[in-house]
Amino acid sequence: MIKYIVKRIANYIVMLFVAISLTYFLASAFLNPRSTYMERHPRPPMASIENALTLANVNDKTPVIQRYFTWLKNIVFHWNWGLAPDKSSVNAALAPRIAASLQLVIIATILGILIGVSLGVYTAIKQYKWQDRVLSSIGSFFLTLPTTVLALAVVFAAIYFNAGVGSRVFFVTGLHSYDGTNPLKWLLDFLQHLILPTIVLAIPTIVGYQFPQRTYLLDTMNADYVRTARAKGLTLNKAIRKHALRTSLIPTAQSVAFSIAGVFTGATLTETIFAVNGLGRYFVTTLSNQDINGSVAIAAFSGVCTLAGALLADIFAAWIDPRIRLS
Repeated sequence: MIKYIVKRIANYIVMLFVAISLTYFLASAFLNPRSTYMERHPRPPMASIENALTLANVNDKTPVIQRYFTWLKNIVFHWNWGLAPDKSSVNAALAPRIAASLQLVIIATILGILIGVSLGVYTAIKQYKWQDRVLSSIGSFFLTLPTTVLALAVVFAAIYFNAGVGSRVFFVTGLHSYDGTNPLKWLLDFLQHLILPTIVLAIPTIVGYQFPQRTYLLDTMNADYVRTARAKGLTLNKAIRKHALRTSLIPTAQSVAFSIAGVFTGATLTETIFAVNGLGRYFVTTLSNQDINGSVAIAAFSGVCTLAGALLADIFAAWIDPRIRLS
């Protein structure tokens, strides 16, 4: 298993390096930091513009290959992801936004996966019964409901609830408002801010795993080895738990792996509605500001998240399926 993991990590490092490098060249080709200065009124002096672009290593008059090696050297030797066109540090901007996205997303993602997979297993076992029909209908409704509509409905419901009880139980903006040192009050304040966006993020995640897991399990329930296990005397529940469920979880683990990056960078709408200054909003900001270094840094972080998830999925699959371990 150790040899397998080391081999996968080596492959992923090479893939990540190639992907980030290609992203840098694409961002340099399509983003134009010079335009952010040229469109200002009044426009800064040309000498000032050239100096700012050169300082940020995004001057289009410098050959892109030269800029790339300068950028790469700063990362490898100094872990410096560069400057935005306005001379602000990408490192300084990225760190708090990653922390905010982690706080916002990680609980919703874990809950979404656990509840979604559990519902998928449950509805597969109860196929065509009223439990399956009711839960599938509810899931279909939320699957077609736009995130903005869901978020606004949750916000209005929270405002109505706060007004009904005469106290602010739920906060609809930000992640923190308590500035004191009492840890219990800080935790309560954090939960009051976190509940609403967690609901908005968790519901699409739940239905996104409920239906595929139901399909995967139904496919494996009808497999020959499951029928053989039942013919030997195992009950349906034991045959599912010991044989069908393990196999059906492999594609789910793969989908979890490749959704991790999208979880962080894909929470843009939720972050906007709840005024959370996270990674999703920052990604939109980097694109609108023609920020090459910032957009590449976010892409790199997304790549690390994806490959870390893929590694965990590989380990999980190898643990479940002996054939993978043998290969």
